[in-house]
Amino acid sequence: MERDYRAVAQSWLDGGYDEATKQEVRALMAGDPAALEDAFYRNLEFGTGGLRGIMGAGTNRMNRYTVGMATQGLANYIRKHHPVVGTCLCISHDNRNHSREFALITADVLSANGFDVYIFDSLRPTPELSYAVRLKKAVAGVMITASHNPKEYNGYKVFWSDGGQVTSPVDKEIVAEVNRIGSPAEVRFVPGEGAGIIRTMGEDVDSAYLKDILSLTLSPESVARHNDIRIVYTPLHGTGVRLVPRALDMLGFKNVFHVPEQDVNDGDFPTVKSPNPEEPSALKMALEMAESNNADIVLATDPDADRVGVAVRDGNGKMILLNGNQTASILTYYILTRWKELGKLSCRNPYIVKTIVTTGLLKAIASDFGVRTYDVLTGFKYIAEVVEENEGRAVFVCGGEESYGFNVGEFVRDKDAVISCSMVAEAAAWAADRGKTLYGLLEEIYSKYGYYREKLLSYTMKGKSGLEKIASLMAEFRAAPLKSVGGAPVARVIDYAEPEKTGLPSSNVLQYVAEDGTVLTVRPSGTEPKIKFYIGLSEKADGCSLTDAAVRADERIAAIENEVNAMVS
Repeated sequence: MERDYRAVAQSWLDGGYDEATKQEVRALMAGDPAALEDAFYRNLEFGTGGLRGIMGAGTNRMNRYTVGMATQGLANYIRKHHPVVGTCLCISHDNRNHSREFALITADVLSANGFDVYIFDSLRPTPELSYAVRLKKAVAGVMITASHNPKEYNGYKVFWSDGGQVTSPVDKEIVAEVNRIGSPAEVRFVPGEGAGIIRTMGEDVDSAYLKDILSLTLSPESVARHNDIRIVYTPLHGTGVRLVPRALDMLGFKNVFHVPEQDVNDGDFPTVKSPNPEEPSALKMALEMAESNNADIVLATDPDADRVGVAVRDGNGKMILLNGNQTASILTYYILTRWKELGKLSCRNPYIVKTIVTTGLLKAIASDFGVRTYDVLTGFKYIAEVVEENEGRAVFVCGGEESYGFNVGEFVRDKDAVISCSMVAEAAAWAADRGKTLYGLLEEIYSKYGYYREKLLSYTMKGKSGLEKIASLMAEFRAAPLKSVGGAPVARVIDYAEPEKTGLPSSNVLQYVAEDGTVLTVRPSGTEPKIKFYIGLSEKADGCSLTDAAVRADERIAAIENEVNAMVS
């Protein structure tokens, strides 16, 4: 039965909501009916990744009331499972509009429920929140961010005591508690008698975090010899400006150039269409600065500084963008090579982790070094889960995903762009010691392991009708599985909704593996109104030039892209 969204909207006018919210609801009721429906036709879903939605008035929007309800549900869950007086949580936020407000509301609700709270004195990266949870021995953490989404969005991520985002069964149990909160009237918004203590944290955590990042360095001598590498860095108006420049300086890099306009924290992201380092347009100003300063590398972090986009000069001196798979491959190759040279691979059971949609090149590299690879579902929380499960039994080397997330070391349990920027710069110095650039290092990898090519096709389907279309497409793919991909017969179909067959948690993902090794993976986005198709394939580079291998791979990718477009249209 469909919800009477007009009646729900009217209840917001009749209820105890603040006047600014009521004015926004009145404007919606007087305006576009579709906009009103989208704001009230359902409750904003608190999923296993937390909240993510457009900011504004309405049950399907991010606002002080939906944030309060989510926090009350989280508090109820923790109280049931951790009924210890003095249990603390950590809170951070990014630069988005209302992020500080939502963080303070979260702190107040948790305090009103009797929990002590540590909240950062101002915006900080998501990975530092993960670090703080572990440092403060907190039971959980909350990060207010919508990562790289457009400016209209905000979000609410929950981290558990290990510093990783919550996974099963905790995630589903928290979701159940949040869903039991029927209205804002059930939320304790104002701390009173018996409230927990709210404390601020800042430089103390920054210093400890940066010290641990410095401990990851593998090639200090190379950095000392090549500390004049010219680097352009942009935080895209986000949190990275607080720590990435400090990390690079501590490592010893002396020529770091900034894009001044993008160093300014601004939730409207005035200089970019979207603050997503995956999109070339987001790096436009940084690339222009790279040309004017003859820079070797461009580093761009997203608003909450958990992902990094990288640009390097190719063999002709032209600045080109690396994708997430390429950056992860370069870093994995560099780190494993140095671990081998330093004798660190003799440690107990070294391993790497990647997601099922990330390039198979990572596994090929790891296998060459005798290092195990774990494949996990999409989402860095599953990489962190493997690290937690293996703690004390095996040694985590690094982990990566195609969506520009990477991490090294075990003190942060999420993707970390501060660490990634440091490692990219260090890898460039090490490559320079060998007479190579980062691009030359990538060519070396392709020559050794084969030319791997991937492409992500993403189709946006907004609103209620969009969700229905995405669900319909997934149902069709299950009912009538593809027989071929790019002309190659399908050898295997993996349905990740069947955990008994995959050994992984259930997930709405289908993967087709063709006889020639091509992989096509289909999944709805967990954070945006999109359905995504991931294409992955490789061409042998022996006996031909990398250029020839690239041409053949691109032709195969184009053929598969045409097939997918026909299926979606």
